[in-house]
Amino acid sequence: MSEEKALETIRIEKAGGVAVVTLDRPERLNAFTMQMAQDWFTVLDDVDEDDDVRAVIVTGAGRGFCAGADLGGGAATFDPAKAAPPGDGKASEHRDEGGLLTLRIFRCRKPIIAAVNGPAVGVGVTSILPMDIRLASTKARFGFVFARRGVVPEACSSWFLPRVVGINQAMEWVATGRVFDAEEARAGGLVSEVLEPDALLPRARELAREIAENTSAVSVALARQMMWQMLGASHPMEAHRLDSKAMNYMGAREDSREGVMSFLEKRPPRFAMRVSRDFPEDIGLREEPPYET
Repeated sequence: MSEEKALETIRIEKAGGVAVVTLDRPERLNAFTMQMAQDWFTVLDDVDEDDDVRAVIVTGAGRGFCAGADLGGGAATFDPAKAAPPGDGKASEHRDEGGLLTLRIFRCRKPIIAAVNGPAVGVGVTSILPMDIRLASTKARFGFVFARRGVVPEACSSWFLPRVVGINQAMEWVATGRVFDAEEARAGGLVSEVLEPDALLPRARELAREIAENTSAVSVALARQMMWQMLGASHPMEAHRLDSKAMNYMGAREDSREGVMSFLEKRPPRFAMRVSRDFPEDIGLREEPPYET
């Protein structure tokens, strides 16, 4: 990572094909700030460009995962006028930083595993919705607390949350704004596993290594985009068209041949394709639509 893009609120460590991203404001339970948003964008650009990174784990330093927006600014924390230069009249056009982040996570070409080690509230929980596998410690707590702060769900969560957990569960959590524990999160489909604190990162690493050691990077990158984008499809024919184009693309390339031959020869695969070089740009994946106020 270049010196001019040194991180202030996040740490990243890479080894064995896995990047561990740690939100690093433990004195504030890793509360979200504009600097953290910028650091997140730098990290996501970095992991997308680094072909040695095959999977990403996200966790928090200290006893929290992310306690939501940092409320240290007081009553005007969510006032868009704070984000607009004085007198420019553009406060109403301000775009939610949490939403910019989740859209960037959505576009990421590496699978992301959330290892929620403690409280994940507000943007701390909405930011994990576009991640692909969500694990929780028994000490994790979750809360879509927006209505209790006089605001509304952000970070594209009105799109992601009902798709992840269903509309009934989504509205119960959002309308009450209550904080709930990891077992309720698992029962509601927000996380897939609840683990003891000392087992959380080892389990996340186990899943990440399974991806890194056994799969084609381009296959996983394509599958990630196909799965997420087809959540918004109006008919299975859209998926059929995209599946066909992706299968035709991969089936004619070296990773497909290597996958078949390694199986027949009963040996580990040696996939050579690289996401930065070989990800197809013209098979029908949707571009992000333009933002209009």
